[in-house]
Amino acid sequence: MFSGLVTAVGVIRAVSRTSEGLELRVSAPFRGLERGESIAIDGACLTVVRLGRGTFTVHVIDTTLDRTRFGSYATGDRVNLERALRVGDRLGGHIVQGHVDGLGEVRSVTRRKDAVVIDVQVPREVARVSIPLGSITVDGVSLTVVSMPARSTLRLSLIPFTLEHTTLGRLRRGSVVHVEADVLGKYISRLLTRDS
Repeated sequence: MFSGLVTAVGVIRAVSRTSEGLELRVSAPFRGLERGESIAIDGACLTVVRLGRGTFTVHVIDTTLDRTRFGSYATGDRVNLERALRVGDRLGGHIVQGHVDGLGEVRSVTRRKDAVVIDVQVPREVARVSIPLGSITVDGVSLTVVSMPARSTLRLSLIPFTLEHTTLGRLRRGSVVHVEADVLGKYISRLLTRDS
């Protein structure tokens, strides 16, 4: 379980293909990481399988590769990182599972005086459970949906702090991002549409 509040930006140090998927070695400023610990990388919950000096390694299985862009990651890429919540932690973002629902595409980036506004086209199933002023996770960052200018488009506003402390300041038209819909919206949708 995560909150969508990125605590560090890491750097991919190595990408290795294996017979069972992909391994990513990531540098991070975290202390006290342990093997078996869950960590969100660009919003996807992965398990630490090895530790190195200032680095950790995660294994990305094929089912995760199918719904993320991890297969295109390269050495030197910057990634948003968040360690799993502990009982008693503040929940400053929203409840994030680290289960990427799919890929979104940035359709526009508009710079304003106090923020950067982006429109992201998301998969239909993500749009269906999203609402204005609701929550969405983009590359692991908890954001508020400002509006929905089109059926599958979410408008998001990025404040200067977010632009400075995450990778979202690098987004451009055409950028592909991991998206996770609000878990409460997904449960409500499922309850309302479930066969009796």
